[in-house]
This record gives sequence, C-alpha cells and structure tokens, in this order.
Amino acid sequence: MVQKYGAVLTTAADATAGDSENSALLAGEAAPSVRQKEGHASMLSSVSNLTNTIMGSGMLTFPLAMASSGIIPGILTCIFSGCIGSFGLYLLSLSARRAPHRNSSFFAVAQLTFPQAAIFFDAAIAIKCFGVSISYLIIIKSLMPNVVESLYHDLTSPNTNPPAWALSGRNWITIIMLILVPLASFRRLDSLRHASYVVLFSVVYLLGIVTICYFNPLEGTAPAGEIHLIHFTPNFISTFPVQVFAFTCAQNLFPIFNELKTNSQQRMNIVIGTSIGSAIMVYEVIALFGYLTFGSNVGANIIAMYPSTSIFIAIGQLAIVLLIMFSYPLQVQPCRNCLDKIFHVGAATKVFSSDNDDEIVDEDHAVADMPQFKHTLLTAAITGLGFVIAYFVDNLQMVLSFVGTTGSTTISFILPGLLFWKISRDDPSVSRTLNRAALALAGYGCCVFVFCSGYNIYRIFYPSGISSH
Repeated sequence: MVQKYGAVLTTAADATAGDSENSALLAGEAAPSVRQKEGHASMLSSVSNLTNTIMGSGMLTFPLAMASSGIIPGILTCIFSGCIGSFGLYLLSLSARRAPHRNSSFFAVAQLTFPQAAIFFDAAIAIKCFGVSISYLIIIKSLMPNVVESLYHDLTSPNTNPPAWALSGRNWITIIMLILVPLASFRRLDSLRHASYVVLFSVVYLLGIVTICYFNPLEGTAPAGEIHLIHFTPNFISTFPVQVFAFTCAQNLFPIFNELKTNSQQRMNIVIGTSIGSAIMVYEVIALFGYLTFGSNVGANIIAMYPSTSIFIAIGQLAIVLLIMFSYPLQVQPCRNCLDKIFHVGAATKVFSSDNDDEIVDEDHAVADMPQFKHTLLTAAITGLGFVIAYFVDNLQMVLSFVGTTGSTTISFILPGLLFWKISRDDPSVSRTLNRAALALAGYGCCVFVFCSGYNIYRIFYPSGISSH
C-alpha cells in the first residue's frame, strides 16, 4: 500500500475494496498481509512526558500572578487557562486520528486541511521550541553559579569561596551540554521517560519548599506584605499571559499520540486530563502558599525569595536547574521533527519489506524515522546554534517573549481550533457544537495573540521585567 503523504483511506470499505481488486488481478495468488507498526509507550511515560513539557520555569511566577489579582481570581484564572489548554489538546488528539497511522503531526494534519500553509505551521512550531530551548540554557547559565555558591558555603566553611571557574555560567552550560546533547538525540519521547521522572521529583521538592516554609518560615525570610482575596492591580495584564502560556505542550501531543500503546481516544483523554490536572494542582499550590508566605512582596521567581543559607533551599535551587535541564530535550525533539517535515516536503514515501516476504510493513502508516545522518545533522544544528546564542547572550527576554506569545498561542489555540474546524466541517458524525467550539477556540487564540503582542510592543517603550513561559 503506497500512498502519498497525507492521503488516507477514508473508510474500512475502501481498504477492503482495494485489497479485493488487487487479489483478483493476482489471479488467485495470495496477497501479502499488511502489518502496521504500533506504539510501545506506557500510559505512565506518556503522562510524565506531557506533564514535563507543561511544567517549565513559568510556574515560578504563579505566586506573583496571584498577587496581581488576589487569591480567588488567581485560582480561577489558573483553572480557566488549564481547561482551555486541555480543550486544545483534545481537538488535536481528534485531528491526529485523521492523519496516517502513527504518523500524525501538525504537518500531516495541515496537509489534510490547509496543505499550502503546512510548512509555515511547522516553521512556527520549530521557531517557538528553539526559542524556549535557548531560554532554558540561559536560565541554567544564570542559576548554576548561585547554586554552586550556596552549596559550597553550606557544605564547607562559610568563609571560603568556590573556585572562580565554578562561578562562571558559561563554563556550566558548556559542561551541562555534554549531558543535554545525548538526551536531545533520542528519537522518541518515550526514551526520555526516566528524565521526566527526575523533573517530576524536582517539582515535588519545590512543592515541599513552598508548603514547609509557609508553616515553618526559615530564619531570614522576608516579611509578608498585604494579602487579598480579590485585588486586581495593573500587573495583572502582564501576569495573565504567563498563566496562559504555562500550559503550552501541544508541540509534543502528536509524538505522544504516535508512541502511546493502544492510543484510543479514551486513553488519550486520560493522558491529557491527568497531565493538565496535575499541572493545575501544582500551579495552585505554588501560587497559594507562595503568595501567603510573601503577600504583595512576592517576586517574579518564588525560589529566589527564600534565603539560600539553608541546605534545604540550596537543594531546591539545584532541583529547579535539573527541571530546566531535562525539559530541554522535550523542546529539541519537536523542533527537530518540524524541521524534518520542512526539509522533507515532496519526498516520496517508501514501503520496506520485513524479513518475512509475505508480510509488508505499511510505512505510510508507521512512525516515520528520519535517516541517521539527517537526524544527527539537525540535532547538532539545533543544540549547537542554541548553545552559541546562550553562551554569548544573557538576556533574550524581549525576543523570547515575542516567540512565546506568537508560537505558544498559535500551537495551543489557533491551530488546534482551526485544523479541527476545517477537518470536521463537512463530517456529519461530528457535533456541530464541537465544530463551532473549535472555531471559537481559534478566535480566542487570535485575541490573545493580538493582546499579548500589543503588550510586548508596549513593553519595548515601558520595560517591566516580567518574563513569559
């Protein structure tokens, strides 16, 4: 069965008719069976990887987001953002079923809906993921010297200083890249499941810090400011986008769909619901206890608010570095896949025979593996260029803010809504209410896109120092 990319058999009857016709032409000769590749990822690894993609450095800003509106609005806006994000993921999972078997992607679905624009969709996703990966490296470069200094003083004499080389952020990202490049070279997200468990441990440790330090404040903790149930401030305009973008993970929804064993819609709903639900709970706990601890005096980075004189806090800072480190490959992987689709436009598909001559692997309906040379070249280009930029640049705040605003909004709201609306518009089996809701999500994404882009332009003339996730 050879199909052009993006062309799928619409019904089982079509497939049966085609096979019967081929059998007749073969005049009684036995037709080879078709074996479709299946996924091998477990539910646990899929939930871990998607949750890890969601939880980035943006969660450190949630206490400030709550301080800008009060406890009740802060809780409600977090839940609202999570629900909108989960609806977008749900629409993507439905759209993925229209793509070739185990070969779904933004590009594949776009080929079925807006084929002329497919390459631009993947380009936007690649740019967004590349920008976020650079921001992760810059965060590591800025945090590691502080972590080293804190741990060095806690584990040795307070009057001694660590070696000068250990206080250089550039040295640390050079060393850490030796770990990140092999992790970023894995072809499938399921291979990163163990790294995701390390990240989830870091999140649990951060939860422990904010809760324990609320009930048992550490010596030297800054005094708390005012606490309000409802109290909107002008800062709310800048912190709301942080909550919106904190649930961005659509770039890894398709790889997880392709790799999940028995990827029924029910199982995909469990993966999406568990991941988004876990993120909401984590964000709410960090926001609530962080805000109750520091009140209106809370800063943009909650972990930096606690005194680093305690080994407990120093380990927490290291945990955040680990979180950022192991989130890095989850940005490189979709970036590489999107670039592969961009450079693969027009290439012919192939069917490869297995060791058994009577059995054919339907490669058009399988997880596509790019050639090893191309995989290595793209990985080297993404990690190498990102490292060079992060090595020499200390502040990409404004550039990355625009990348996050445009890229995150596009892949989380606009594309999921628009693609599903188009692909299901003439399908009588799809609810008209769901179809209209998809279009409404795309409209909401356009509004957020315009609003946040306008705010970023405003920040050029009136810098505020608030960063995006």
